[in-house]
Amino acid sequence: MSRSSILPFTWVFLRLVILLNWLGGAAILALLIATVVFQQWSMKALGITQASGIPAMLPGLQAIAVLGLVAIPLNHAVLSRLLPMIETVRRGDPFVGANALRLRTIAWVLLALQLLSIAIGAIGRALSTPGHPLHLDAGFSISGWLAVLLTFILARVFAAGTLMREDLEGMI
Repeated sequence: MSRSSILPFTWVFLRLVILLNWLGGAAILALLIATVVFQQWSMKALGITQASGIPAMLPGLQAIAVLGLVAIPLNHAVLSRLLPMIETVRRGDPFVGANALRLRTIAWVLLALQLLSIAIGAIGRALSTPGHPLHLDAGFSISGWLAVLLTFILARVFAAGTLMREDLEGMI
């Protein structure tokens, strides 16, 4: 298999996204703690007034932050499984049982992330009012659900490819 110039870039990119995922989680956690422990100070520091409607929405926004924190290790589960898959592709041997298992795990995690997105979207819709609309990029996503289905299918393809490769090696 010829060397791909995109694989080293992808590996570096994934490492960067893993770092950004954890940094984003730390930021969410810090803001969540600030709004719980130092509520008055954080509202003042952010310039939030009673008239903004945000103080009334605060418990719901905190619930969304908690769900966002749940997403951080789930994102990590996906990203950390992609790194060894890149290595198997780089070696020219992607059809291994471990990759099929990784893809199946990724599919389950993507399913969990889709369910989290629906929960976050539902909370956002419950909080939003005509006077104080809340716009979140969350809820049902057809492309997200297609990614879940495709990942489950791809996991099965990798499992079948692994068996076919093992059968071929057994014949030689």
